[in-house]
Amino acid sequence: MQILLVDDHEMVRLGLKSYLDVQDNVDMVVEASNGCEGVEKALSLRPDVIMMDIVMPKMNGIEATLAILKEWPEAKILILTSYLDNEKIYPVLDAGAKGYMLKTSSADDILRAVRKVAKGELAIETEVSQKVEYHRNHIELHEELTARERDILGLLAKGYENQRIADELFISLKTVKTHVSNILSKLEVSDRTQAVVYAFQHHLVPQDDI
Repeated sequence: MQILLVDDHEMVRLGLKSYLDVQDNVDMVVEASNGCEGVEKALSLRPDVIMMDIVMPKMNGIEATLAILKEWPEAKILILTSYLDNEKIYPVLDAGAKGYMLKTSSADDILRAVRKVAKGELAIETEVSQKVEYHRNHIELHEELTARERDILGLLAKGYENQRIADELFISLKTVKTHVSNILSKLEVSDRTQAVVYAFQHHLVPQDDI
């Protein structure tokens, strides 16, 4: 079995390579230090399993996964990362990654995941699996917001008062108040501050608006 490790941290690569090199059926472990190099080596070597970090320079793991699968749909990619947040998990799994494991997983669990992915099976760490299952069964509250309500939430995040929002969007003060009331109701929060906190937590507004 040939394995490609794509991770920008040298010590992570060294640790994984040392562990994998002594395992049965592992013939070769190749390293790449960023997403661009990972894509290049994946498409030229066609390894049995690609172990992909997410946060990397030049090209992140989500972009690299998409680029590899676009050119080579059969690629078997196992995400190995420290991140458990939704915006990291869903894009790579939706793109077709076969596994998602956390770097806090045990070495044995990671090895089992590599072997499962090599067979074409899914290997998703328990915590990740629980989040995926929850996401499938629960619509996020903000998905109910209209486009106009999202606009107003963005202005709330900038600290705008109702009158300034009305002026900015060329709508009446009464209409703004109605929209704000609807936003609070849909997000199940009691005031504007909680709505803004929700917006930042769910990345509904640009981080430079903080």
